[in-house]
Parts: sequence; structure tokens; C-alpha cells
Amino acid sequence: MKLGKIIGRVVSTQKVESFEGLKLVLVQPVNERMESVGDAIVAVDTLQADIGQAIYFEVSKEASRVIEREMNPCDAAIVGIVDDMNILKIK
Repeated sequence: MKLGKIIGRVVSTQKVESFEGLKLVLVQPVNERMESVGDAIVAVDTLQADIGQAIYFEVSKEASRVIEREMNPCDAAIVGIVDDMNILKIK
């Protein structure tokens, strides 16, 4: 799983059948300090997360398992919403 932050919504007038009724969002991958890491990606959001929320997401084959329909083209999916983070500083 990877940590990210929702930075926007994606509006699509046409989708593949397996994405019908699902929300697409723009996710910025971040590190543990919430600093941007890499490029933003489009992810399927089945949890109804809001813009600005910290989330964790999965990519590749694991992401496609979030959608109940078999054989879907999902590359990234939100699998959880972060409520709180505590980081232990190791010396």
C-alpha cells in the first residue's frame, strides 16, 4: 500500500462498463511527511473520500480486486482513508 492525498476529481463522460457508477479522483503520492513523491495518478474511489484527505492506495493487480467486477482495467484504487498518523522518530 502507498500513502497519498486526494488533490482533485476526474470527470469522465464515458467510461468502460466496469467503472460505471464509480468515482475517479486525482491522487498525489506522498511520503510520511506528506511531501509529494512522483507524479499524480488517477485512482478509483469506492470509499467516497474528499479532496484534501490523506488516503492509502494500491496499484496494479491488487487495485483491480477492489472492484467487484472481474476483468476490469483498474490500475490504482483507494483502499483506506487515513484518520491519524503517528511517526516514531528513531535516533
